[in-house]
Amino acid sequence: MNRLVVLGAPSSAGAYAPGQEKAPAAMRAAGLLSMLQDRGIPVHDGGDAMGFRWRADKAHPQAMNVDAVAAVAGDVSRRVAVALQAGDGVLVLGGDCTVEIGTVAGAVSAGGRVGLVYVDLDTDLNTPLTTTDGAFDWMGVAHMLAVPGSVGKLSGIGPRIPLLQADQLLFFGIDNVEPCERKLMEELQLREVRLAQVAADPSGSAAEVASGWARQFDRLLVHLDVDIVDFADTPLAENTRRHVGLRFDQLIPALGALLRAPNFCALTVCELNPDHGEGDGSTLANFSEALADCFAGSGHW
Repeated sequence: MNRLVVLGAPSSAGAYAPGQEKAPAAMRAAGLLSMLQDRGIPVHDGGDAMGFRWRADKAHPQAMNVDAVAAVAGDVSRRVAVALQAGDGVLVLGGDCTVEIGTVAGAVSAGGRVGLVYVDLDTDLNTPLTTTDGAFDWMGVAHMLAVPGSVGKLSGIGPRIPLLQADQLLFFGIDNVEPCERKLMEELQLREVRLAQVAADPSGSAAEVASGWARQFDRLLVHLDVDIVDFADTPLAENTRRHVGLRFDQLIPALGALLRAPNFCALTVCELNPDHGEGDGSTLANFSEALADCFAGSGHW
């Protein structure tokens, strides 16, 4: 890869509440770009896609802020496609999990067969027909797969519908699966590496994915929802679930192993709420250092 393009997606349009829209600016303020540069990575700050702060959408209670979600994802898609077509790697700083729809759409537009490792406690396989809370950030994967009940303006982002076939997706670290989601996983035969397996051997389980399943693709994308980290261990995420998920020191070796895949090209970081970290900024600084170490150890630059 020529360089690492860092793109911000300052949107909480698909979230349950505001907060995630602050993450790209907060990560830059924590020194992420200089940390990457200090490790010898050629970095280009590609600026921010359009932003949106969450608000209650009373006109669409089961599909809140759908127009904004689609607009943000569309903007991310265009920016990611340009970077990948230029031979660059991409780090997308979200934003809620619907930002990943844009990253995937951009990678598909850039050409080649795309695979997605979805690092998350949740599968995000809901639709407005299976949940009543209206938050799209646990519906993103359903729209990439264009499952029944998906909203056309989201599943239609990108050059084809669906964006991904079932064999192009692997869930990594999941543990919270709704019954309707489990049924869909079984019907589509979606691949998964459960949380317990990752926790038992973080780097080994990720290396197995990177050297096995992932090798069939031209472009490998990694999605990181930081709520996979136990909030009681490291308060990064918008979701404050305690005593579930991975410790921070388990996540980072796994992430590093995924980024070392020869065909890795883009990481999207989602659901980070900078208000939840330590007041002195140390939580975000430590996370930024760890991200920079993962990229430096990937061998792509």
